[in-house]
Amino acid sequence: MDATDSPAPKFRRRADARPDEVLDAAIALFAEKGYAATTVQEIATRAGLSKGAVYLYFPSKAAILEGLVERAISPVAQTALSHISSFSGDPRPLIAQILRMFAARLRDADLLAVPRIIIHEAVAAPEIAQMYRRAVLDKAVPALTTLIAKGVEGGFIRKVDPEMTVRSVVGPILVHVMLDEVFDLKPKGGLQIERLIDNHLTILLAGLAPEKDGVS
Repeated sequence: MDATDSPAPKFRRRADARPDEVLDAAIALFAEKGYAATTVQEIATRAGLSKGAVYLYFPSKAAILEGLVERAISPVAQTALSHISSFSGDPRPLIAQILRMFAARLRDADLLAVPRIIIHEAVAAPEIAQMYRRAVLDKAVPALTTLIAKGVEGGFIRKVDPEMTVRSVVGPILVHVMLDEVFDLKPKGGLQIERLIDNHLTILLAGLAPEKDGVS
């Protein structure tokens, strides 16, 4: 049998699928061993690739982690930013929509694994914190600040400090995840992120409501 008669291979890995294979292998290993203890060679082996092939797509381990952030978190952030940029009127319903959207996405274990890794590794590796800040926070925080400032100007929410209010919006969610991940302090039934969001919104939206007849 000559080469033309050889049966086609049962499986041929598509080149455009390889970055996702690397990211899938990386997130599994980061969750098992931690970011610092995982090597690029281990990621390559888990993905079924050579180390050199991994470097074709990601020049460093840090770039792999950034790729995970881009794949898991950035699409959610971009959706939120697109809603914010085109929004006018009372910002409270949009804030609630965005927080509930994040809660729904965080039910995905693969997506939740990324902020978990960031929380565990950022203190020991400041470059990870800076990467996450560039990819997510430097875009989201100014947009939310502007949204709240417009709400104050329009009389839709009371006169609050927009910058500090953004921290009040996102802070409880961050602390909730940290209590679970760092201190192993869990609510009954697990992380219960949607329960936290519902409770947070009850308090937050009441606190943002505009004053009536001079009564705060």
